[in-house]
Amino acid sequence: MDDLTNDALINGTNFRTYSENFAVRSDSDDEFSAGAVDGKVEIEDAALNYPKAPKVFDRFYNSSSEEEEEDEVSSSSNYQRRLDYMLQFLDRKLSTSSSPDQPLPEYTSSGSGIGIFKPPVRAPVHPNRPPCIEVRPHPLRETQVGRFLRRIVSVDDGGGPQLWAGSESGIRVWDLKNDIYSGGNEGEEEGTVRYWESAPVAAAALCLVGDGGNRVVWSGHKDGRIICWKMMDFSIAGGRGNSVSRNGFHEVFSWQAYRGPVLSMVVSSYGNIDIICYMFLFFLLIFVHVLWNIRTIILWDMWSGSEGGAVKIWPWEALEKSLSFTVGEKHMASLLVERSYIDLRSQVTQNGAYNSIFSSDIKYMLSDLVGAKVWTASYQSFALWDARTKELLKVLNIDGQIENMSVDSLMEDEMRMKFVSNSKEKAPNSFNFFQRSRNAILGAADAVRRAAAKGGFGDDNRRIEGLVATVDGMIWIGCANGLLVQWDGNGNRLQDLQHHAFAVQSLCTVGTRIWVGYISGIVQVLDLSGKLLGQWMAHQSPVIDLAVGAGYMFTLANHGGIRGWSISSPGPLDNIFRAELSGKEFLYTSLENVKIMAGTWNVAQGRAAPDSLISWIGSSAADVDIVVVGLQEVEMGAGFLAMSAARETMGLEGSSAGQWWLDMIGKMLDEGSTFSRVGSRQLAGLLISMWVRNNIQGHVGDVDVAAVPCGLGRAIGNKGAVGLRMRVYGRVMCFVNCHFAAHLEAVNRRNADFDHVYRTMFFSRPSSILNGAAGMVLHLVLCCLLACSMLLLSLFYGSSLPLVLCIAAGVSSSVQVLRTTNAMSVNPVDVVPELSEADMVVFLGDFNYRLDGISYDEARDFVSQRCFDWLRERDQLRAEMEAGNVFQGMREAVIRFPPTYKFEKHQPGLAGYDSGEKKRIPAWCDRILFRDSRSASVSTCSLDCPVVASVLHYEACMDVTDSDHKPVRCIFNVEVARVDETVRRQEFGEIIRSNEKVKRLLEELAKVPEAIVSTNNIILQNQDTSILRVTNKSRKDEAIYEIVCEGLSTINENGQASDHYPRGSFGFPRWLQVNPAAGIIQGDQTAEIAIRHEEFQTLEEFVDGVPQNFWCEDARDKEAMLLIKVRGSCTTETKCHRIRVRYSITGKRTPMNRKANNPLPSQTNLLRSDFKLSGSCDVVDHLRNLNSP
Repeated sequence: MDDLTNDALINGTNFRTYSENFAVRSDSDDEFSAGAVDGKVEIEDAALNYPKAPKVFDRFYNSSSEEEEEDEVSSSSNYQRRLDYMLQFLDRKLSTSSSPDQPLPEYTSSGSGIGIFKPPVRAPVHPNRPPCIEVRPHPLRETQVGRFLRRIVSVDDGGGPQLWAGSESGIRVWDLKNDIYSGGNEGEEEGTVRYWESAPVAAAALCLVGDGGNRVVWSGHKDGRIICWKMMDFSIAGGRGNSVSRNGFHEVFSWQAYRGPVLSMVVSSYGNIDIICYMFLFFLLIFVHVLWNIRTIILWDMWSGSEGGAVKIWPWEALEKSLSFTVGEKHMASLLVERSYIDLRSQVTQNGAYNSIFSSDIKYMLSDLVGAKVWTASYQSFALWDARTKELLKVLNIDGQIENMSVDSLMEDEMRMKFVSNSKEKAPNSFNFFQRSRNAILGAADAVRRAAAKGGFGDDNRRIEGLVATVDGMIWIGCANGLLVQWDGNGNRLQDLQHHAFAVQSLCTVGTRIWVGYISGIVQVLDLSGKLLGQWMAHQSPVIDLAVGAGYMFTLANHGGIRGWSISSPGPLDNIFRAELSGKEFLYTSLENVKIMAGTWNVAQGRAAPDSLISWIGSSAADVDIVVVGLQEVEMGAGFLAMSAARETMGLEGSSAGQWWLDMIGKMLDEGSTFSRVGSRQLAGLLISMWVRNNIQGHVGDVDVAAVPCGLGRAIGNKGAVGLRMRVYGRVMCFVNCHFAAHLEAVNRRNADFDHVYRTMFFSRPSSILNGAAGMVLHLVLCCLLACSMLLLSLFYGSSLPLVLCIAAGVSSSVQVLRTTNAMSVNPVDVVPELSEADMVVFLGDFNYRLDGISYDEARDFVSQRCFDWLRERDQLRAEMEAGNVFQGMREAVIRFPPTYKFEKHQPGLAGYDSGEKKRIPAWCDRILFRDSRSASVSTCSLDCPVVASVLHYEACMDVTDSDHKPVRCIFNVEVARVDETVRRQEFGEIIRSNEKVKRLLEELAKVPEAIVSTNNIILQNQDTSILRVTNKSRKDEAIYEIVCEGLSTINENGQASDHYPRGSFGFPRWLQVNPAAGIIQGDQTAEIAIRHEEFQTLEEFVDGVPQNFWCEDARDKEAMLLIKVRGSCTTETKCHRIRVRYSITGKRTPMNRKANNPLPSQTNLLRSDFKLSGSCDVVDHLRNLNSP
């Protein structure tokens, strides 16, 4: 369960809470208003009774399954875990102390619970978002290297929905019908729903398309391949078996589609041809499998896009033929498909048209079933294609302006560039220095302009980031600046709106709702007009993809986590689930205990003896799980600081001295065998590093680093902070190593240093500023800043600071501004700092706070008498914390060791305090402070207060003499409360099955409006048009309809139809036009659908994208079986009716009779009738009584 963070993102001036627009009754209410119900489907899948398409994969896999039944073992294990959690809960309530070691007393600073310094809100169920299903909890980044999920799609083959995910190394599949509320298997990712995983794939999957009708899923990959996968058959053995291995299932076949990556794919609503004519070129390759078969079938085409505007169409006839090959013939299947494509870019440019979209990457594709169009989008423009004729209709930019650029104008530009180039070559020495400089600048500007035209920067904030088609025929486009643009089906821009300032990352629609995922992790729900219905923080990471299935909207985060949200959210079910899950917290709460040692030492540019390291760290490391070390002044000097600042501008860090310390500490901790170093960061003389014991390393990860310079111009790292952030058992912990301003009187500067570090430390890892065209411009800006710095400093040189250090400060300052600006694009100024979002924060280092109002001799006397209480009253840090000026809300164990500064090196004992000319007053400069989840309202470890830390030891190593500071260490005993997502998911399912209020609401939400169709038989002749009417009998509920073609058959001379050849989930034959094929019917209204015959009886074959002019004709009558699906406005439950559409070429109006060997009662020739829609079971039974298959 993610943390409750970034609430300010939602509660800002332009935000409302996710359920603000909904009047939701309390759990005590027994009745619910029908108007308050906002849609939620029942998890039961009514599609089980639908006839499945024939399995075309029987040659690839045998039907037997070797999966062992694991349900009983898993169920027993989960019950045992619940019992353990209950006993753990009771033990916490009855025990007086949770730790055998008594913690030290603590002092708490003022200012806790105020503003950015209050602990983040935590709860068993997030109060500001709907309850969700954790399909795949946030995985640790370190475990996902090369395996990150990038795309998801939900596919239903009639046997239940399946969630498919494309990763960087393969494909994963979840059974949403049987396993969505279950746990995983042993050895899999903890808390993840049971999944099936493919054999490794060479390149990452960038796009997915599912076809439940044909039971296939297509994936496009980074290496240019398109792979066909067979859908899992979870119906075997009661849903637990499968015809292939659960891990390591293989592709059906694949082919090389492009040299570059396959960036997008979509299936169009119309096939390329309605007669299969296979190319004679493959006779020698596939022998008896390739014949000049002529049989009428229903087809669709698969479109794909790649780099440079490449758009190809893969005809279904080649794909269908390839699916029938055996395993040994996979190479022939690949070759057949690979050479059957249609190259649309080549066709369009050959016809004399050229647009910018044909030189830009085709990132997104969309099939508009309502308007029979295909939309292809690049960064700044998109094209509309006719799905039936494959003609380019128009090319538009994001502003709705039509783009048109002929090939002639393109050639003219190229000739002009060549002329300029030749002119330059003729007179290379005719320019003086300034003229050459001017030309160089203009050339760089021209390069930047060309890069900007390709989406590098400039209008980059208006870059297209997503497309979706809604049931009302509208198209919505999401942009990088958060803008949402609505278009009609013909490419006319209607409106634009903006509900969020962050980049859109994904779009999806279900019923009359539009779901939008943002880079900030927020999800928004809109109605079809664009009105905001609700929003919430779905993930602590960008929401990169959305998919709908099984009554849930699944969100894929950039870190790889997947959550399922009820499609009715926000709605009345949310509060019920929240109350029920909160009441069962003790059943799924697990407590973990971790011991952490944090150590700080200002090493004064020296190196420690092995005995010193053992005294400081080694003597206590055996009893801890995590070791965090912070060092200051590892290396100093003006030259080193300048070099360090320069390296930081290039994204480089570290030094030989820092590496020596890492190696020595790692050797002492037995790195590799006992501990593992998980992260480190160095900024000039500051160094922080972390080691984790191997036995808990699987629960520690997502390690990020950060650095904030506080030196000259907030740019030089002689002062500042370095930080490490990590997740431990799902909870965020941050460790910050600081070195603040020195000198007794610099209290305000130290306070300002802390405030600057706390507010500006960003652990998010922005892309390099030197990448791409935008980085080139920023690099030029840096060079200009450097030049200006040199000019100004040449005028003022003579100050005490070396010139090289001043120049480095100027450049480093500019880089810090750029990096901060980049980080702010994900963390704006009105958002709380990242340190505020952590469950535990530890500050350690040389804070440089001194003792006020005391002389050197007095301090020495009190130290020798160990009168630390009186000295603490003089402590500047304690005074500033009491005033709430610094470290607000943080805690420190009571100091019981002598001041750690300043000593003479290699002088043992308290006599080693500075006795030189300056006689610096001893002070507790080296400190360790922390803040956990405790607040005034809750202090015991629970899901409301998930991290509770106490200090077991807080001491200085006074025997170490290698520096003028003494090293300090602090050992924390940390209790962590985490959610067992497997048990919680099962409790979620139990609520759905047993809670009467939930069951009653689900039944209401799953209701499909009653609808009537005007006929179940239609005959077309000579481009006839017939009107099909669908009436919504409900007075208040909207009905959504969609028409698809289930299959096609030919009619023999006796008027009998052959078996309908099944097709996939998309499209119509080219001789049949259905308009509109989807839409919304208001209450007590009727929709009219035009069923029209179109003359498309010829075929032009393509080989390697080149037309071959092979033509075929089919003069037989045809019959198509149309399926009308009707559902409610916020449900995936459907009711269906089938319509037979016959096209008669011969002109004979033959009755629609079944074959003679299948006599049925007379109900033939029914051309117009009132037919009441029923459930799927009734539809199947009625079809058995029809006079046509």
